[in-house]
Amino acid sequence: MNDSFILTSILALPLVGAILIALMDAENKKLVKTLGLVFSTASFLLSVWLFVKFNGASAEMQFVEKYRWIPTLDISYHLGVDGISLLLVVLTTFLTPIALLASWESIQSKLKGFVALMLLLEVGTLGVFMSLDMFLFYVFWEFMLIPMYFIIGIWGGGERIYAAIKFFLYTMAGSLLMLVAIIWLGYYASTQPGGAFTTDLMKLFTIAPSIPMSIQSWMFLAFALSFCIKVPLFPFHTWLPDAHVQAPTAGSVILAGVLLKMGTYGLVRFCLPLFPFATFTFMPYIAGLAVIGIIYGALVSMVQADFKKLVAYSSVSHLGFVVLGIFAVNEEGMQGGVIQMINHGLSTGALFLLVGMIYDRRHTRMIKDFGGLAKQMPLYATFFMIVMLSSVGLPGLNGFVGEFLILLGAFKSQYLANYLYAILAATGVIFAAVYLLWSYQRVFFGKLENPENQKLIDLSKREIAVLVPVIVFIVWIGFYPSTFLNKSAATSRQLIHQIENARKGQQFRVIEEAVRSQAPAAVE
Repeated sequence: MNDSFILTSILALPLVGAILIALMDAENKKLVKTLGLVFSTASFLLSVWLFVKFNGASAEMQFVEKYRWIPTLDISYHLGVDGISLLLVVLTTFLTPIALLASWESIQSKLKGFVALMLLLEVGTLGVFMSLDMFLFYVFWEFMLIPMYFIIGIWGGGERIYAAIKFFLYTMAGSLLMLVAIIWLGYYASTQPGGAFTTDLMKLFTIAPSIPMSIQSWMFLAFALSFCIKVPLFPFHTWLPDAHVQAPTAGSVILAGVLLKMGTYGLVRFCLPLFPFATFTFMPYIAGLAVIGIIYGALVSMVQADFKKLVAYSSVSHLGFVVLGIFAVNEEGMQGGVIQMINHGLSTGALFLLVGMIYDRRHTRMIKDFGGLAKQMPLYATFFMIVMLSSVGLPGLNGFVGEFLILLGAFKSQYLANYLYAILAATGVIFAAVYLLWSYQRVFFGKLENPENQKLIDLSKREIAVLVPVIVFIVWIGFYPSTFLNKSAATSRQLIHQIENARKGQQFRVIEEAVRSQAPAAVE
């Protein structure tokens, strides 16, 4: 296989699928669903080939494709992946066919539009993770909003319009600040000796760290705000529960599994390497917000009566761990943050799948409406238990690996330089065990008294086929995480060295300027 165009091929498959489905007869529902599944699965298989061929020993961008787009502004169609973006590309292509298969029977109205929008959503998210041009990145970032807005607004719950508009406005508000910052970065590049306007990320990696601290702080905040809204980091999280609760199951799976990772990926890809000095300045504040989010999300989850809202708030807590690991600025924390992005996509995505399956049967998500389901649906209870324990962080399952590395990184961080971050974050693990085990006990144990629950049917073959691949990866990462950590290790290591060296260079320049300014006074 020719690997020269593999990234474009992974991007193009769901796009071609969406176009073909849009041109089809809407009445042929089986063919619509089958084509959506075929094109998304083909994209996943290509990403598996990408994973196999990727050289984990190299920290460089690989499978790079670059074609000039707007030459006068040095804007290009520029794609590439490193060890971090590789894992997120595979996660995206893995979850999309899972989400489509999960919606095989639950989505019946306007089916053609739903499947086409799901494939377009995959195109947008893949583009975000592959882009090495900031203009192209921004195009994909904004493009992703459109299909997600319609998925929530058309196929969502009773308050879907409110949730869709809130999701759109929150993300758009942050994005506009990021656009201003991107334009300013391109302009700054043109002010350098022999420079010209550019949005090439590889060039900006060498130019942006020299931005004066007074301006670098504002650039960092413009990017960070956009990404923190998407994560979402406390206190920018209020759009998330509404979007999750109102979205259809497939929308919730992709939202939790992939879209939220765009925020944490943005922090890693842009904020840290472009603005290293500002990173260290704002590090304790962002890490502090991450710890608050970990505890806050867990405590709010504990009191939820709606199972789906409980899972939604748990995302605030779990992604707080990811942000904490990133801003520990050491290899353990970064690697933990990266693998925890994948873990959260698998575990929380699976929880939304499971909640959706019971909602399809009972049309309620209220925890009080259940009880004793383990007797009626033993297979469902078993799958739920495995996924729930992975989310808790049980050793041997995927969640433990990420949380352990993140807490170790926060504890060892010479820049956070305070054990309190790790100690307080560790309480989030305890709270997660409380709200997940307690909710599991109320739903699956006790007496099977409700007549409606006595009629419930256990998982179908299709539902088992949806869940088994996710469980395989949950156990695989739990027992042998090196398969995935080895792919991102060199990239994480280089990123840490890159921002540390840039910080040292910036500190040297500050001292040099101070000496120069004092020299005339000394002569006088």
